[in-house]
Amino acid sequence: MLLVSFANAVAEDANAGQTVSAANSILRILISGASGFIGKPLVSFFKKNGHEVVFLHRDLDAKTGKLCFRADTSFEGFDAVIHLAGEPLTLSRWSKAKKQRIFESRVEGTMVFSKALSLLHRPPSVFISASAVGYYGDRGEELLHEGSAPGKGFLPRVATEWEAASHCLQNRGTRTVRTRFGMVIGNGGAIKKMRLPYLLGLGGKLGTGDQWVSWISLHDLIHAMDHILRTETLQGPINLVSPHPMRQKEFCQILAKHLRRTAFLTFPKPLLRFLFGSVANELLLASAHVIPRKLQESSFVFRYNDFQDALSFLH
Repeated sequence: MLLVSFANAVAEDANAGQTVSAANSILRILISGASGFIGKPLVSFFKKNGHEVVFLHRDLDAKTGKLCFRADTSFEGFDAVIHLAGEPLTLSRWSKAKKQRIFESRVEGTMVFSKALSLLHRPPSVFISASAVGYYGDRGEELLHEGSAPGKGFLPRVATEWEAASHCLQNRGTRTVRTRFGMVIGNGGAIKKMRLPYLLGLGGKLGTGDQWVSWISLHDLIHAMDHILRTETLQGPINLVSPHPMRQKEFCQILAKHLRRTAFLTFPKPLLRFLFGSVANELLLASAHVIPRKLQESSFVFRYNDFQDALSFLH
């Protein structure tokens, strides 16, 4: 087991062979966050398709307190690196310490990880780092695409700096992608957290319910990641969302129907702000009408365009 500090990573294996193109059939992939809601099925998908997947484990060095990670091999020789790790965005009041963990795990973690990879004799051909539609902030009715400016607030600031953190690797010639995830619909994640309240009859509108919710099925997200790996013209920010965002009030009615419940409650904005503070504005009430322009222009085909269909395969 190799323990390597992000900040002190250096080039290894100077005699490594040439990188296999990401367009070829078999890839060697390094993944952080492989045990998470998205990471687990993504790893399963890659392995099923014959790829070699190596897990990256994030830790704190006991002596220095700096971020470090464990891997079963040198960082040399990977065709692709997918970086998913980050502090969870829990639905609770965020203390100053919580905000600091969110920021450091995404921005500083990505920065030192990218720096370590950029110092290799042969950096990966492609680096995909998770980001989020939180980049856009609360934008009301504005139609948002990859070229739209960032919003205002804590999460847009985090996302902006998060995406900028991999520039050193991009400057080394690695194709660098920042995948802006919408709400991911699968057996876990946000839907898992919503399930019990809705089963108890506590589902309903958040505020007016008019805010846009940009979502994507877990199935489409995984296939979109594979599509990005194999489409060498795709780089920079890419929205991983369904082409059909929906109003929150419509979202809650369809989810309640799927769970054979009603969703007649309304949670006023003042109540949500009292319970969750600024988190209410950034996670619950923010409106982001996001479209996947780059995916559509690259001929990616979504299997689940309809939210009700996306819920149909959940258990």
